[in-house]
Amino acid sequence: MSRRIVWVALLFCLPLLAPAAGFNAAQAASFEDTMKKLDPEERAHQACILKGIAAVRADKKLPGADRMKTSIFGRAEFLNGTEVKAKGGAVRAKDHWYALSFNCVVTADQMKATAFKYELGREIPKEQWEDLGLWQ
Repeated sequence: MSRRIVWVALLFCLPLLAPAAGFNAAQAASFEDTMKKLDPEERAHQACILKGIAAVRADKKLPGADRMKTSIFGRAEFLNGTEVKAKGGAVRAKDHWYALSFNCVVTADQMKATAFKYELGREIPKEQWEDLGLWQ
């Protein structure tokens, strides 16, 4: 299975998997298997996205957050195999996208994010979405 197909499958499942408390055993095993097929950097990005959506929702800044991208305005950095720094990310909530910067720490196997600190930026105008690879 190509990396792109695995990534697309993971992205499709992300809204269903974000509330980790709702995982049943089969979903958790399938999710873990999918994550293991990704290269370490992509796995770290996906782990940070899951942690990030949960953090944004928990802070109630964007309670309807359901999507996150790490590299919209600039490529996120993958450092030392355990950290993702994004200055140009984005998060979607209630059909609006917002700029996002974050620092995220992941486990050595990149399977789980252990820390996520972020800063929300401005709302991204809908006219820019297509050029930035965003969607409704």
